[in-house]
Amino acid sequence: VLQPAMKITKMFPSQKKLLKYVPIVSLLFVVQVFLGAYLAHLYADPTQDFVFSQSWLPFNVIRSVHTQLAILWVAVGWIVGGLLIAPWIANKDHKFPWLVDVLWIALLVVAVGSIIGLYMGATGQMRDTWFWLGNEGRELINLGRLWDFGLLIGLVFWFLLIISLIKKASTNNPIVGTIIWSAFGIATLYIAGMMPIHKIQPNFTVDDYYRWWVIHLWVELTFELFAAGTIAFFSVSLGLVSQKVAERIMFFELFLMMLAGTLGVGHHYWWQGLDEYWIAIGGIFSAMEPLPLALMVVEAWKNYREKRAGGGEVNDFTTPFMWITGSVVLNFIGAGVFGMVINTPTISYYSHGTYLIMPHAHTALLGAFGYVSIAFLYMTSRANALANGYIWNDKLSKLSFWSLTIGVLLFTLPTLLIGIEQTKMASEMGYYYTRTREALQGLDGWMWFRILPDAMMILGAVGVFVDLFMKTFMGKKA
Repeated sequence: VLQPAMKITKMFPSQKKLLKYVPIVSLLFVVQVFLGAYLAHLYADPTQDFVFSQSWLPFNVIRSVHTQLAILWVAVGWIVGGLLIAPWIANKDHKFPWLVDVLWIALLVVAVGSIIGLYMGATGQMRDTWFWLGNEGRELINLGRLWDFGLLIGLVFWFLLIISLIKKASTNNPIVGTIIWSAFGIATLYIAGMMPIHKIQPNFTVDDYYRWWVIHLWVELTFELFAAGTIAFFSVSLGLVSQKVAERIMFFELFLMMLAGTLGVGHHYWWQGLDEYWIAIGGIFSAMEPLPLALMVVEAWKNYREKRAGGGEVNDFTTPFMWITGSVVLNFIGAGVFGMVINTPTISYYSHGTYLIMPHAHTALLGAFGYVSIAFLYMTSRANALANGYIWNDKLSKLSFWSLTIGVLLFTLPTLLIGIEQTKMASEMGYYYTRTREALQGLDGWMWFRILPDAMMILGAVGVFVDLFMKTFMGKKA
């Protein structure tokens, strides 16, 4: 039985304070996409500058900033989502709503400070303080340790804000429990990449083992569970999925994600000296991660179409659900299909570090996490519009969505073709050859083809920023 759709007539004071988060998160996304295009240009022609001099913006430094920005804007977007729904679950607000402002200031300091530190550390301007304030020199998880602590404290503070409200809720069900415990995991599992606390782990294998813990357990386990919990809550609250169906899917999600998140790390174990069967176990469960969320969204859209055809209530949150639907599609392609392919030992052995990894990395991150973060921003903006009676036009959002989605899917074409060719070269001429400029000379055409998908992604990201800014701060009464 579908419950009546939740109607937003007001925003709690703490929710209103989330509006200032919206442009910051979307702006970080825009900067990240622009830096990605900058890196693509330098990779295609390292002898030429692109807008800025390479002496000011070296490739290796900007690549580090590019990857860290992905973590920052996605994580803060999810923080917004948690703080938005907690008052709705509890049907009451925080005793001290200004604490949301404190968290915003802290996250802003961490974001700006860590990016400056990454740049100064990698360019040798922090001789003695590089570890604490600069660049740790690791792949993906690269913040200076002080900024690591800042992010960790911010996440723990966020968890305390959420649980302080949700524990007062009159209802306690698997959906609420999933939100609470996944938020706890998000707040704590990041620490796995901070060991030892005071220095770099001298054993690279041990360091890489726990680094992958963060990527698979922090990101692919707790983040996925939090997404499923919040999307289930919205689906039930908006009358799109019944409580019974949502809870069944949540149990499936819990079972699968616990296996996928923990056993999914296994496809890295073979490279660290463990038995071959870990490749199969890790690959299979990693590929199954998108299934529960896909089932939830399919059920929601099926019921929405039936209600609309029957003249029932219209969903006020179709724009956020458009992004969530896009998330399911890209997640299935990126994490499911591409992830399964590159996890096989033979392919991974020859393709590691080549272009073949890029289709998986970009579609999976943007699909599984980025689009959900954008959906949270649109939920916040839409709630504000409903509470204030603002006109809501989704034309720019749809245009941005399709520009970004088609762009990232088109991006997979040249990167796949270049990656396949590099993998072939590695098997015939040795892995070292794929890392030389000579190996890429015959592939210049496909490298420059990226101008088209990259431009589409830039337009999509800028469109999201402009649309959210206008809807949030320049809304007009109906």
